[in-house]
Amino acid sequence: MMTKKLHGNAVLLGKNIDTDQIYPGRYLALVEPKEVAKHCLEGIDESVRKRASGNILVAGTNFGCGSSREHAVIALLNAGIQAVVAGSFARIFFRNAINLGLPVMICPGVSQHIADDDELSVDLQSGKIYDITKKTELTSEPLGDYVLHIVEAGGIKPLIRKNMERRKIEGENKETVHGNTR
Repeated sequence: MMTKKLHGNAVLLGKNIDTDQIYPGRYLALVEPKEVAKHCLEGIDESVRKRASGNILVAGTNFGCGSSREHAVIALLNAGIQAVVAGSFARIFFRNAINLGLPVMICPGVSQHIADDDELSVDLQSGKIYDITKKTELTSEPLGDYVLHIVEAGGIKPLIRKNMERRKIEGENKETVHGNTR
């Protein structure tokens, strides 16, 4: 289970970062998460990928535009990106990120207020982004309760598995309590 508060340094990107920049299409045949991660952000700059692990990507508008492939989100997750905060997201990328458990925060103008390598604290529940370096605070659109629940579970599939397992256990407990057996 992930924490609702994230802490890391900003890795500042531009606007219109497309999925080919996040994860180049020539690597689509790769399936091993560690191999996928090696090529994350390769379409932007090799040094960006190296700095991004364990940190928070900050971008301008239209982050994740381009193709609808999930590989871009999978690459970011496996490269250790904690979250992406951007002025706006391509709709399909945003949904893929939530479905796969990557926190994404919409904060108009964020890339004009945060500098590369600023120390950040991001509260996913309240939508507050604290720039510890500059001692400033920005407000993004907070993740709704259900979206936060999906992200905390690590994505929609793990959430469904968890709920199914819980229901199975509850069903077994009901049968035991009532003396029923199958």
